[in-house]
Amino acid sequence: MELTLEGDVVRAGYEAREQFYDSRGYGKVRNGDIDLAPVEAAHLLYRGDIESIDGMDFRGFLGSAAVSEVDFAVYKDLRDRGFYLTPAREGWVDDAAGADFVVYPRGKGPWDNEVAYRVRIIGERDTAVATDLGGCVLAVVDEESEVTYLDTDRREVSGTSDAAVPATAGELLGERVVCWEPPAELYEQAFYGQQLGDDGAVQLSLVEAAYLTQEGMLTVEGGADAVVERGREVEGDRFDRRLAVYTALRASGVAPKTGFKFGADFRTYADVESAENLGHSELLVRVLPADHRFEPRDLALDVRLAHGVRKTMVFALTTDGGDEIEWVAVERLTP
Repeated sequence: MELTLEGDVVRAGYEAREQFYDSRGYGKVRNGDIDLAPVEAAHLLYRGDIESIDGMDFRGFLGSAAVSEVDFAVYKDLRDRGFYLTPAREGWVDDAAGADFVVYPRGKGPWDNEVAYRVRIIGERDTAVATDLGGCVLAVVDEESEVTYLDTDRREVSGTSDAAVPATAGELLGERVVCWEPPAELYEQAFYGQQLGDDGAVQLSLVEAAYLTQEGMLTVEGGADAVVERGREVEGDRFDRRLAVYTALRASGVAPKTGFKFGADFRTYADVESAENLGHSELLVRVLPADHRFEPRDLALDVRLAHGVRKTMVFALTTDGGDEIEWVAVERLTP
């Protein structure tokens, strides 16, 4: 069987179509023959289904500029897992959404018009643009060619934590605000702050206090501007992004608390009825600028930690000033 490399396509004939496309979902049909992407042809060489391409065996072809060894690692792994998949090349698949491979459900192929995953591939020393995530599976290939799959999904965050809080007064002290005589609802029902002791006083973080003052539920000397200014002194511009995300979470019926011990900005509770009968927090939220670029190692660490404490990792991607927020959830996936 003669196969030739023409540009970035491996040309094969009718016999190859019957053997590889019709029975195993390789390639793209063209005028009765098939075209193969180089990564598909490399896999066929690896399996011994074809002997050579323009005189190159598997070793020679993988070492050429025609095929990426990173792409091959992912392609081979998914084939080994029992999936048919197609390289997301123009004219080969519809609605690839920036993916590198379109993967079909087990038992299905390119002729069934069903998609299991859209896979984007990076090496462990590459970076991933935050806004490129969502609606795809990120396949990270490490230095030993092991593949880690991260399912990324744009999502809405919502809950039923919306207890009303009577107005109260607080005192700005350093990096905190203390409410010396707060209404019981502040902590016990709405889960703002932490109680200082048995006398009922509640200590608020700066981001909680800024939100409450802006919503008219808390008064402090200097008003909301004094709290926000203190926050900016402590955190710089990051405080504005965190406040925007905190405000959006509260508006969505979610009670955010510090996520410091988990390496996140917030941990969240979707259905708070009382601080005494508090359920398990569901999400860890990290606030990032929309143009953030993830190091795969850091992304894997965040997701692994969240999974280890039975939470989902969510990244809140903010524009300048926090006018727009995109929520991207990332979890480990075993295809």
